[in-house]
Amino acid sequence: MNLLLVDDHPLVRGALRRLLAEHFEGATFGEASNAADGIRMASSGGWDLMLLDLSMPGRSGLEALTELRSSCPKLPVLIVTMHLDEQYAIRAFRSGAAGYVMKDCAQEEFCLAVEKALAGGKYITAQLAEALAVTLASPARSPHEELSDRELQVLRMLGSGETVKTIGEELSLSAKTVSTYRTRILKKMEMRTTAQLVRYALASGLVE
Repeated sequence: MNLLLVDDHPLVRGALRRLLAEHFEGATFGEASNAADGIRMASSGGWDLMLLDLSMPGRSGLEALTELRSSCPKLPVLIVTMHLDEQYAIRAFRSGAAGYVMKDCAQEEFCLAVEKALAGGKYITAQLAEALAVTLASPARSPHEELSDRELQVLRMLGSGETVKTIGEELSLSAKTVSTYRTRILKKMEMRTTAQLVRYALASGLVE
């Protein structure tokens, strides 16, 4: 069994590798610290499952997942994240994710998610399934649902009080590019100021 771990934190990759090696005898691993390298390695073939983080410098996990559906359509991808958020989960499953699991979940649950993804199934936690049911039952679409994956990420970071400069540094983007995203977000959300975006993000539960 060949497992590809894609996460920008070496400690996280190491912890996942040790856990999976104990649970899946004979498993072999590949590692990538960003989406671009993960996609490149996945394209070489031979992988049974990719474990993909959502928040990484450069391309996000959601952007990588969308690209993988074209370049490696048969490769199951399990999202492993700190974001317990139905909006991210909905976008991940729409892009073809095989599952969505939290990094701080119990080891037994994590291994169950991997087993289900390897078997061709879909895995979602009970807590997230309940949140998804509530969201999908609502007939109205929230304004932020019209944003692209990257725009939603920038909106969340703005809502957390981060500046254009710090967002650019974290996402490996220029300040000009981040400003362009902010302008697009304001237009799509029909707002005029960053302060309005921050208030919306907080009121909508997009940030803690």
